[in-house]
Amino acid sequence: MLQLLFTCLSVDNFLCYNFVMSKISYVDILPAIEASFYLYLTMLDRFTAPHIGMKKTFFSRKSVKGLTAKSLLPQIASAWNALTPTQKTAWTTAGVQRSLNGYRLFVADMSARIKNGLSGVVIPSLLHQSWFGRLKISAPAYEIKIAQLHPQFYWISRAVPGKKGQREPVKVTEDFSLPLVLSLNYRSELFYSAGDTGIYGDKIYASSYYGDETDVSDAFSKFYADVWYSYQGKNLHSFLEIPLVPGSDWINALATLSSLETIVVGYTLYFHLYKMVGDLYIDNVKATHSGQNWVRDTYCEDLYQTFSKAFYQIPDHWAPVILPSGAEYDSVYEDF
Repeated sequence: MLQLLFTCLSVDNFLCYNFVMSKISYVDILPAIEASFYLYLTMLDRFTAPHIGMKKTFFSRKSVKGLTAKSLLPQIASAWNALTPTQKTAWTTAGVQRSLNGYRLFVADMSARIKNGLSGVVIPSLLHQSWFGRLKISAPAYEIKIAQLHPQFYWISRAVPGKKGQREPVKVTEDFSLPLVLSLNYRSELFYSAGDTGIYGDKIYASSYYGDETDVSDAFSKFYADVWYSYQGKNLHSFLEIPLVPGSDWINALATLSSLETIVVGYTLYFHLYKMVGDLYIDNVKATHSGQNWVRDTYCEDLYQTFSKAFYQIPDHWAPVILPSGAEYDSVYEDF
């Protein structure tokens, strides 16, 4: 019994040390470089998570010239200058979708192409630009669901101007007024989880990953909003959905919610794919109400961003709700 008691105390001390106590480490600095070492260190984030980091330094003109020579800009600028006026106009037209001029959109797209080992210049599209989101399902998974929360208000952390390392909480309020308009551009390379084809609503059976017969008549892929509102003391939900048709090339889709009985408390956006496998590509995702778009990461440049230093109360972009082995989502660049 006494040995068991000592064992429990040892385990408790171990857990206390690893989960409660602060961790301190040290390095030995040679006397010859000690002054230079401390010269480039500074205190960071003194209020939330104090720590030491490297100072931000300004580059000299000579250093900037060297960085520019090593960057992608000279190569991209040369490719831009080789375009015809008609091609530049096409880039300018596509840039309107992202509030960018033609050159800036071209730089963003070419940088992604070069980093992904792709050559040549792509023809600009009005439906997708540069990076876009991808939801991927492969066996044994047959479902994925991700969400973006939009409560009536939430708090974020913002850097205080002029106060190095200091941050302050800021309240963000989504004043909700109808109509609510959902829209997105998407390309669906999805098919039923057994590789079969069919029409929604029909009774469809196909061989599953495990070899048995699986009913896929209830399979679906959709983008929707779960709108939470209160009416006569009851918490109610209204759903606004956009079905994502399997086997579709890039297409725009939208849906509108025009009226509800009372005031909206909040809403959550979802992408939900069920009994499907393959890839779903998304871009320009919007939820517009009160005269503005409230989707965070509309252009799907960082789809997998969840909690961060700024967004500590709700996930920044899209958070996984159902993400089994074989399912994944992220921002990608592919040559269509």
